[in-house]
Amino acid sequence: MQRQKRNLFLCQPMNDISNGEDIVLLVNSFYSKVKDDELLAPKFRHLDWEKHLPTMYNFWSSMLLGDQRYQGNPFEKHLSLSIDSSHFDRWLKLFTQTVDEHFAGTKAVETKSRAQSIAGVWQHKMGLLK
Repeated sequence: MQRQKRNLFLCQPMNDISNGEDIVLLVNSFYSKVKDDELLAPKFRHLDWEKHLPTMYNFWSSMLLGDQRYQGNPFEKHLSLSIDSSHFDRWLKLFTQTVDEHFAGTKAVETKSRAQSIAGVWQHKMGLLK
């Protein structure tokens, strides 16, 4: 039997990622951190967040729930951002932190693993890993 991790702030058991509402919570919470981050925020200031966030809901929902709502090439869209490994490190730190703040369970672990894989593959494709 899996023990539920408790949210230290609310003293309530934390649930795993299991539906679209969880994806929205994850994405909104994460990008709230990105918008306030001194390293990442400047790279994403150009975004129309009202348009971008639903795309991210679809991306992560497709990745984690298998619903295939996302159609696109996220890697290509990030090539013009002038980012380096420090940006990927911060992105991954904030993303992992966000998952840990809201969720616990096998899907939460999978989510962090997928994010780490994405960061690694993209850095490799961009020639940032040595």
